[in-house]
Amino acid sequence: MTGAGAKTAVEWLVAAATDPESCRWEWERNPLGVALLPAGRLWDVLIVPGELGHPTLDVIVRCVERPGPVLADFGGSRLGFFVPPGTAARWLATGVRGAGRGTWIVVPYPGRSSGGVRWVVPPDGSGTLTDPVLLELAMHEAAALLGRTAAD
Repeated sequence: MTGAGAKTAVEWLVAAATDPESCRWEWERNPLGVALLPAGRLWDVLIVPGELGHPTLDVIVRCVERPGPVLADFGGSRLGFFVPPGTAARWLATGVRGAGRGTWIVVPYPGRSSGGVRWVVPPDGSGTLTDPVLLELAMHEAAALLGRTAAD
């Protein structure tokens, strides 16, 4: 992601900050290329273990043209799906952590390598988020596929 796409994504992400201008200034000058942004304003993040998160994302991309943004941590051991605000407070699932109001997320600058946290699906700036119902159904399908693979 470069140019206008990255700029639009940056604008959308920093809109979550209490002081977007200050956040943008800090982020663009941070040598690590990351910023802490508050969850719960424009989006929540559901954090799924990588062994379930990766096949879940595979299911989602078969269902929709453009999923919401997805982050991966160091080594892809966890994926963070950006979902509508308020989702984390209502989500009940073993092994899935929710980051909503009152929590902060390490977010890499779109289009730059951060050396750690990275975008698997970068934001496009349009505000597209993953539908929580689709995410839940995709997780069930991915878990069933994993169960069949383990049984073989």
